[in-house]
Amino acid sequence: QVQLVESGGGSVQAGGSLRLSCAASGRNISSYVMGWFRQAPGKEREFVARISWSGANTYYADSVKGRFTISRDNAKNTVYLQMNSLKSEDTAVYYCAAGVKYGGTRYGDFGSWGQGTQVTVSS
Repeated sequence: QVQLVESGGGSVQAGGSLRLSCAASGRNISSYVMGWFRQAPGKEREFVARISWSGANTYYADSVKGRFTISRDNAKNTVYLQMNSLKSEDTAVYYCAAGVKYGGTRYGDFGSWGQGTQVTVSS
């Protein structure tokens, strides 16, 4: 099982940027499809983005398309989420996740999760 630790969260004003990192240990992430999810207070955890094993394919939720970019560095065993043009509605705890099949956007499609990192966007 791979262990995941997110970092890079914080507070930013609307229109600003943040870069989240997800450091993996235990196994190399090249064996996994990687994803980012988020959960706002009182809401269900929702899919944000995913990236294929080599990084050749990515997929985004409509709400972040064109503003967020997911990337990975398998040599560093790390996945990133670059978030630009942040909005107040992006405020949430962001979770990194690892799965074995490409194409999933549901919580159950990913088997390993990090503990989350808080992102707060003020308007």
